[in-house]
Amino acid sequence: MTDSTHKTNDRWQAQLVVTAVILALAFGLLASSALADGDPASDVLATQSLFLPQDAGIPLAQQNQLSALLGRTASSGYPIRLAIIASKSDLGSVTELWRQPQTYARFLGQELSLVYHGPLLVVMPNGFGLVGVGAAAPVDPSALSGVRIGTAARSALATAALSGVQRLADASGHSVPIPPAVATASSPGSNDALPLIVFALGVVVIALAWAASLRASPLRKRHPA
Repeated sequence: MTDSTHKTNDRWQAQLVVTAVILALAFGLLASSALADGDPASDVLATQSLFLPQDAGIPLAQQNQLSALLGRTASSGYPIRLAIIASKSDLGSVTELWRQPQTYARFLGQELSLVYHGPLLVVMPNGFGLVGVGAAAPVDPSALSGVRIGTAARSALATAALSGVQRLADASGHSVPIPPAVATASSPGSNDALPLIVFALGVVVIALAWAASLRASPLRKRHPA
């Protein structure tokens, strides 16, 4: 093998390694931005009806109930966005709004106002927050009177959310029953799978670069300059 061939292989290997490093760094930045979001709920609710963080500890059957109920209310003509906030970390960088459900609901409504108009319900352990996003989205807070959020278990947040959504829909003339609890394999999620996907892609890119490096090394040993 000639010197020019060696140089070509070295350049190709160096370029591959540099590309792998750049891609890994880019994937890392994406993962960190997903994990350290300023307001995770606003990102999810921009395209979905339910924000339900994994640390909420809500049983799978109730997660499916929430998704099914929101689907039914939307089909009946009453689309609504729901955010369940189980801990301070679910607020991203606005942790000062923890245990202030109404204040956070107004903040979240402003974040969503460019992409969504309609009722928005926030459920925290100490109460509800309810706003109508957009001028043509009136809400009736009195519909939530009498709905209590228990503190015995995290599932109490989902129970209160189910009752709250049903009462709000009923108050707006859309009577929708709460669906039965079914623990199927499918469950609603936010964007929790994104960091895992990004990490897996980064591992694949680095592994490919490493494998290419191993293939190139024996060639240099067999054909010294």
